[in-house]
Amino acid sequence: MNRHRSTCSDHARSACKIFIHSFLLLSILFTSCDHRTPRQAIIRPVLSIVAAPHRGPMDGYSGIIEPRYHTDLSFRVLGRVVARDVNVGDTVKVGQRLAALDREIFEIAVRSQEAVLSNARAQQVNSQANLNRQLKLLEQNVTPQAEFDMAKQANEAAVSAVAQAQADLDKAREQLTYTELVADMDGVVTGIAAETGQTVNAGQTVISIASPELREAVVDLGEDVVSLLQPGAEFMVSLQISPDIESIGHIREIAPQADATTRTRRVRIMLSDPPEAFRLGATITAYSKTVLKTNIQLPASAILESNGSTFVWIIDEVNSRVNRVPVMVSNRNEQGVEIASGLQPGVRVVTAGIHCLTEGQPIRFNPKDLR
Repeated sequence: MNRHRSTCSDHARSACKIFIHSFLLLSILFTSCDHRTPRQAIIRPVLSIVAAPHRGPMDGYSGIIEPRYHTDLSFRVLGRVVARDVNVGDTVKVGQRLAALDREIFEIAVRSQEAVLSNARAQQVNSQANLNRQLKLLEQNVTPQAEFDMAKQANEAAVSAVAQAQADLDKAREQLTYTELVADMDGVVTGIAAETGQTVNAGQTVISIASPELREAVVDLGEDVVSLLQPGAEFMVSLQISPDIESIGHIREIAPQADATTRTRRVRIMLSDPPEAFRLGATITAYSKTVLKTNIQLPASAILESNGSTFVWIIDEVNSRVNRVPVMVSNRNEQGVEIASGLQPGVRVVTAGIHCLTEGQPIRFNPKDLR
């Protein structure tokens, strides 16, 4: 019995020791959790690119080649077109006939005015003869002064009628010349707006002519781009069909007001010695060096938006840490986002994992990641 009691007591003491040891171990663990030292920050792997001015299609602004000097020619009288002597692309010289109207009605008007003038001259001859007779009779005191005055007045009216008829005849003859449309400068036909048999109004454009000597690129730009430009700013202009054919140009004119529909402003770029391939009407792409120096292209995944502001994470490559900087976005499209300000070319920007980063967090990146 005593031996049995001793054995139970030994088991109880062992269980008690195990319980005490377990309690102490748990206490140590809980204590260590409550008073543990801060964990080291997680080193996150990220993808990145080097920020640089974008030189893809977004840098270019589409436009066309236009002449600096061009004119829209029209008839100065109403009539039916009976001849058109040129087509689009034809070269013309000053004074060359381009189109003609039916002359018949104008020739009739000339003949009618010639008849009126002939009659007026006959009336003037008769009135002059009557005035001479009345003058002789007045000198002989045979006719009263009133008769002489009436003859003088009739003669003056006849002279005026001759002058009026002559002016009307000159006008009719002038209008007859308006039935032919002639070139007022050397150039190339760029547009035809009337065909043979068509009746055109006075002042309605029939043929457009342009001088090919001075050519310029014309592009329509948004206000955000125009605000960065000044007259004289340099552009590189290339043909869309052959991008390797290029020419240097400088802004000659910026439209003072935006188009009411598109809200863009027309910019005319004067080309310096453009190649022959820069024909009138050719489609071009104009690249602004001024805009390229300020706009940086980034993927949309690099942009962090918070509280109405836009940020990006840039990498401190020496310490392998990230810092958040605010930026201003100027344009968004399928290719990415254009940064107008807040980011300098050459810095490395995080493009993936931006929502898991904190200020100053250590990261791991591949220095070979390029743009």
